[in-house]
Amino acid sequence: MAHSVKEIAAALGAEAFGAVDLLMDSAAEPAAAGPRDLALAMTPAYENALAQGQARAAVVWPGADWQALGLEAAIIAPRARLAMSGLTQLLDQPLPGSGISQFAAIDPSAQIGANAVIGAFSVIGAGAVIGDECWIGDHVTIAAGVKVGSGCTLHAGVRLQRHVTLGHGVCLHPNVVVGGDGFSFVTAEPSNVEKARETLGEVDMQPPTDPTWYRIHSLGGVSIGDDVEIGANSCIDAGTIRATRIGQGTKIDSLVQVGHNVIVGEHCLLCAQAGVAGSTVIGDRVVVGGKAGVADNLIVGDDVVLGGAAVVLSNVPKGRMMMGYPATKMKTHIEGYKALRRLPRVLRDLAKR
Repeated sequence: MAHSVKEIAAALGAEAFGAVDLLMDSAAEPAAAGPRDLALAMTPAYENALAQGQARAAVVWPGADWQALGLEAAIIAPRARLAMSGLTQLLDQPLPGSGISQFAAIDPSAQIGANAVIGAFSVIGAGAVIGDECWIGDHVTIAAGVKVGSGCTLHAGVRLQRHVTLGHGVCLHPNVVVGGDGFSFVTAEPSNVEKARETLGEVDMQPPTDPTWYRIHSLGGVSIGDDVEIGANSCIDAGTIRATRIGQGTKIDSLVQVGHNVIVGEHCLLCAQAGVAGSTVIGDRVVVGGKAGVADNLIVGDDVVLGGAAVVLSNVPKGRMMMGYPATKMKTHIEGYKALRRLPRVLRDLAKR
């Protein structure tokens, strides 16, 4: 669907200039933009690329001389990435389908809200409750008793296990699994892992009399707050006795693992391949960088930022920026890294004396 430059600017809360009635079909990078594409030239770095394309209109940076750039119309975006959020939402295609597929398997006792869309080969178990305006893709499995709030989007292959509750407006991308059993096992006598922790590795590891790992079942389920988004192939494990909890507004990337009993606060970001081990508490507005890990039974305070690949092995006070393995304050980590890089030169200098 085409939108005028004026309509797009209004949706972004931005100002439009020039031929604001020009119609745009889509957005494009400046060098690839055609006459009906809105070019995204949001920083001066894109100035030269505009000349390589055929754009008539563009989103440009504050202070840009858009007429000198050869444009007929322009939208000024003071905060480029925020403008991207609104623009991509405006131009995105609506999710396909309507009604309930004849190939869906829905238990008669399940409650399906008004205007729900349910795709082919999806299975909804006994007593499950699906809220109004939900969109459920193909091959989704919703276990018995699960509660899904209104306006949720469950893409193809999502699996919601028993004792899972979703708030309103939750979006789960393909193949997300919520409510699988936690990785929780115990041995008949103290294991080598327990001995190593207690003695800091000062005892020899010996084979146990009974090597069996006895499974601790997960009875607590998962509770996910409103407006949470979880990326493809991520897993949120069920709690042992109480529910694992994901707070309102939190966004979780693809390939993220959240262990059993974990509490993740509100408006957090967990980036790709991050992992949070069992029974850890993550505060509000925490950012966990890609490939970062948090050990079990820890507390990470509000507003903490964990850099990519950081590994947290102890509690983190609120407001800290942490980097490295083991994770330390950013300044400490950078100083140590600089010293490490200087070490070969220092050793060479010492060897000459």
